[in-house]
Amino acid sequence: MSIKAVLFDLDGTLLPLNQYEFTNKYFKLLTDSLKDFGYNPDELTSAVWKGTSAMVNNDGSKSNKKAFWEIFSKYYPENTSDSEKYFTDFYNTDFQKARDFCGFNPKANIAVNTAKNMGYKTILATNPIFPALATESRIYWAGLNPSSFEFYTSYENMGFSKPNIKYYTEIANRIGLLPEECLMVGNDVDEDMIAESIGMKVFLLTDCLVNTNNKDISLYENGDFDKLIEYIKTMNNH
Repeated sequence: MSIKAVLFDLDGTLLPLNQYEFTNKYFKLLTDSLKDFGYNPDELTSAVWKGTSAMVNNDGSKSNKKAFWEIFSKYYPENTSDSEKYFTDFYNTDFQKARDFCGFNPKANIAVNTAKNMGYKTILATNPIFPALATESRIYWAGLNPSSFEFYTSYENMGFSKPNIKYYTEIANRIGLLPEECLMVGNDVDEDMIAESIGMKVFLLTDCLVNTNNKDISLYENGDFDKLIEYIKTMNNH
């Protein structure tokens, strides 16, 4: 069955970064930004992690956004609506400093445009634990534009998260294709290559490889951006 869509992960794939470093510095920015509003840094960090866990374990019965705020509001029941506003303000302002913790590879743009120019649907399949506002910023940091993608996942529009295989099923359903008609490109062996288990083709980008369980990556098509671009050009000939 021929491929009709290319799904791209963002963090560590189109946007080069070290996930551990980025996460630590992200929380520093967030807690610094909100401490003047009375949020204790440790308590805020704990509440965000608990909300993130709720999104990772979400079963599709609600949006990830709802899953997050249901948990977060238990920590701050008096000012949940204020919290959401503060988070939005943070993503518009101090979060932009997180660009400094990311790399840049102009070949990310080339890879996406190669897929588009060959007539493939281009989808941003980033773990939907951020609001669209934050995802759009990270798309720009990668040298792309939200309009580069026909669909991109965020905590507002998804009810599953990686590595839940239903995340990939949900995307395929959204774009009206069978999993077998999709290629998933990502840097995380556990979170991205799992798409293969529902029939998607996969390509493991090795520039910022995450292989927590030391799996044999030769099981997957893999390589750097040059190899990925060549693979996209020829994959329906294989």
